[in-house]
Amino acid sequence: MHALTLPIPWWAVEPDTMAPTGSPAQIKKLLLPLFVQVAMSDSLRADSLGFWRLGEERYWLPRFVFQRTPRIKQRIKIGIFAGIHGDEQAGIHGLMDFVRELNADPELGRDYQLFLYPICNPTGFLDGTRHSRSGRDLNREFWRGSQEPEVMLLEEELRRQQFDGIIALHSDDTSDGVYGFVSGSVLAEHLLKPALAVAERSLPRNKLNKIDGFHAVEGIIYSGYGGILSAPPDTPRTPFEIVLETPHLAPQKLQQETFVASLKAILKEYRQMISYAADL
Repeated sequence: MHALTLPIPWWAVEPDTMAPTGSPAQIKKLLLPLFVQVAMSDSLRADSLGFWRLGEERYWLPRFVFQRTPRIKQRIKIGIFAGIHGDEQAGIHGLMDFVRELNADPELGRDYQLFLYPICNPTGFLDGTRHSRSGRDLNREFWRGSQEPEVMLLEEELRRQQFDGIIALHSDDTSDGVYGFVSGSVLAEHLLKPALAVAERSLPRNKLNKIDGFHAVEGIIYSGYGGILSAPPDTPRTPFEIVLETPHLAPQKLQQETFVASLKAILKEYRQMISYAADL
């Protein structure tokens, strides 16, 4: 059976090519190639977490879901988020590249159900700013009673899905190399290590003892900021949580390649760990 049971909605495939820069239609135009892939794929589907209005414009949070086959079975459920800071475009385009690779080679996602959120801050993306148009840093708003529509929609999604793992893609303009934050399940550290090793093929690793104000060991930070996109505080099971950071000033193409390679490494490592545990 085809992955999509309904036609792709009009808001996804009819971007207004005459729309001014900064309008929601620019997001539709950016994502249009992925929606075309969805229409031809048995493994991908696309929808939206919801809508909200700012003035005359209506904004939305796009979601892509990958499942290699329609077969009903227990799968590892991972959420991958990008663009929570609107000016970090490498993560947005890197996740889009990753969607394309999944579509071209579904075996990459074997045993997984992947929920992919390429633009979590649409107004910040359109404005080219870290903050949303309300002036808020959305990645400091989670689980603090925020009334920001993007945060409310994402919190609802995080509660609903109860992910086994959460990965966020970011770029840091104060770092000369790749690094990451880990939290939640102890698996996070073991999954980030091979991802950083693969990342070093494209970009250097940040091996400073202090990164972004936090103590770090070989590019891994074990603490972090409050209010970031994360699992619900009262979640019944603790997922692994990884924040992967590339150096913002590096060529964007290299950052995109790094994100794709790192995501592949995490999925491969987690699949191997699950398979090994099953054989014990």
